[in-house]
This record gives sequence, structure tokens and C-alpha cells, in this order.
Amino acid sequence: MSMPLTLALPKGRLLDPALDLLREMGVDGVDQASRRLIFDDTRAGLRLLFLKPADVPAYVTYGAAHLGIVGKDILLEQEPDVYEPLDLGFGFCRLVVAEPRELWERDDPGKWSWVRVATKYPRLTEQYFSSRGVQVEIVRLDGSIELAPLVGLAERIVDLVQSGETLRVNGLVEVAEIARSTARLIVNRAAMKTEYAAINRLIAELRKNAGRSHAAPETGHPRREPAARHPLQ
Repeated sequence: MSMPLTLALPKGRLLDPALDLLREMGVDGVDQASRRLIFDDTRAGLRLLFLKPADVPAYVTYGAAHLGIVGKDILLEQEPDVYEPLDLGFGFCRLVVAEPRELWERDDPGKWSWVRVATKYPRLTEQYFSSRGVQVEIVRLDGSIELAPLVGLAERIVDLVQSGETLRVNGLVEVAEIARSTARLIVNRAAMKTEYAAINRLIAELRKNAGRSHAAPETGHPRREPAARHPLQ
């Protein structure tokens, strides 16, 4: 009897659509209210691990999981040594630069020479501003990024947004778009060789049920704001 494949799933916003996709493939019975971190479906030949999203790449890279589902934003930030065979198409969001509206009304991003930015994406933030010749001091946070400008910790943030509603209710305005993200399937490099047939069957099933793979851009372009506001070029 073949060993089950281990699939690492991210807790949070991507978990529900990931489980919906697996249910379409016949994987059912997962109790999301449970504190269990491992779920086995022997009929489907799958073991599911429920992880903090940022930990999924490590579990796949080091072989604790054969495959994983994770946001492209995390892959861009961490650059793990894994295969990325499939864009699953759900969980679309954008990584953006934002600042308080009162600052935005008098700000000219084209004249920035130094900025302090709060974010949980330090590598992408550094890369973005450095490529534009702007010195950046990064305040590394793990949550409530929108709070930073409100209490004077940093005037600007780099954060992930879906509708932008959280920015609006906190008086923040988007200045530029850095990247776009959807959920991706990643595969351990060694497992792709040793479990080639089983992994490719699973990829085919995921592709069929997810629909046509969407090729979301990996890096975005500055976003034009209303009132002739020009973001960082």
C-alpha cells in the first residue's frame, strides 16, 4: 500500500477555499472547529497539516510535507526552494504601499528620499523602495499593520489588501501597488521525483477542480490615485 501524500494547508483566509477545493475532490470530514493539526483521509490517500501560512514553505522545503497551498505573497517574500506548478486562482489580494489621507493630500512620492515603513514583508519592501532609489527604514510587525501610522510608529505601511476596506476605515490611502497574490500549490523538489506519479495525479485533480489556472502577475505597477496623484515611479 502506498504512503499518503502530505499536504500543508494555511490557516486563515485561504483555508476555507482550499478545503472547498479538496471537498470537490472527495476529501471531506475535516472539522475546522477542532484543534487537531493533522487530518488523515486514507480513502483519498492524503494527510493534511494545518499551519500558520508563513510556515507552509518551510514544511514543504524540508520535506515534512510533500505539497502545500500558500499565498504568492509569502513565496515572493521568502523565496523558498520549491516547485510552484499551479496557480489555484483563489485568494486574490494585492501588496500595497499606503499612508494616512492627510499625508497623501500633500505628499509627492516622486520626491521621497527616505521613508519609514511598517510591514510584515521586509524583503519585498526593501526591494521595492531600493529599486526606486529611496532609503527605507523598516519596522517589522506581525499584525495590526494599519495601526502603525495612527500612533506615530511609521508614517507609511506595506500590507496586503483585498477590498481595501480596512485601509479606508483607518483613514489610509493606497499610494502604490507592489505585487499581486493568489493561492499557489508548491511541491517539495525531492518528492517531485520520488512521488512523481502520485503528485502529478493530485496536481491534475486540483487543476481540473480549480478551473483554468490564472496567471496572476508576480510584480505590480504603481497605482494611479484620483486627483492627479502620482505614485512612486
